[in-house]
Amino acid sequence: IKRRYPVCEVLVRGAKVQGDGAANEVVNAIKQLNEIENIDLIILGRGGGSLEDLWAFNEEIVARAIYKSKIPVISAVGHEIDFTIADYVADLRAPTPSVAMELATPTVEDIIAFVSNFINNYTDLVTENIANNREEVERILYSYAFKHLPDMVNRKSQHVDNALSSIFSKIEKLFLMLDKKLSVISQVLDSHDIKKTLKKGFVLVQQNSKFVFRAANFNKLGAAKLKFSDGDVNINSGSSDRKA
Repeated sequence: IKRRYPVCEVLVRGAKVQGDGAANEVVNAIKQLNEIENIDLIILGRGGGSLEDLWAFNEEIVARAIYKSKIPVISAVGHEIDFTIADYVADLRAPTPSVAMELATPTVEDIIAFVSNFINNYTDLVTENIANNREEVERILYSYAFKHLPDMVNRKSQHVDNALSSIFSKIEKLFLMLDKKLSVISQVLDSHDIKKTLKKGFVLVQQNSKFVFRAANFNKLGAAKLKFSDGDVNINSGSSDRKA
């Protein structure tokens, strides 16, 4: 989720998910999360298991807690083939917890597209308002009232000027705010650039087409690929080829 939507804040509330007392713990967790401010979504998730393992999510008290939740709930219990009553009560069902994360968060590209569309739509709206105000001023200038009440036109013109000044001021502030947000997003993306991380002296280790992150998972006798900033090195593979 940090790679997909870096600015997202995740709060983990653990609970027993099978066995005696599991249903009560799940209910208490949902209630506690509803008491915390600024939580946008609850993902109710656990790994797969037998029908008995997942039974806590078929309990009536869990179903009622999900239904009463003021915060939207995504049910992500088990695997794709697993279904529980919680899936039918929740606002949305995800086949796995990983898919739930994807459904709950936009990508950085989605955010940039949203901001871009917002700017374009806001600009069109401002342009339309300016055109409408200009038409109103011209109508007044050529009206019968203008010939007899020039001071009224002056007041209207001043009102339009003030309105335009206020609109442009708001646009300028909006652009500054969006520029700052885009800058923050850019900095976050830059900090997660794997190439820059490798240039600092870090190395990625890959065995069996999978990255190895723990020493305990490394097979000392197996073939491996070491990824450096300037190329890859194969070890224990019968050759020590280096690929730039």
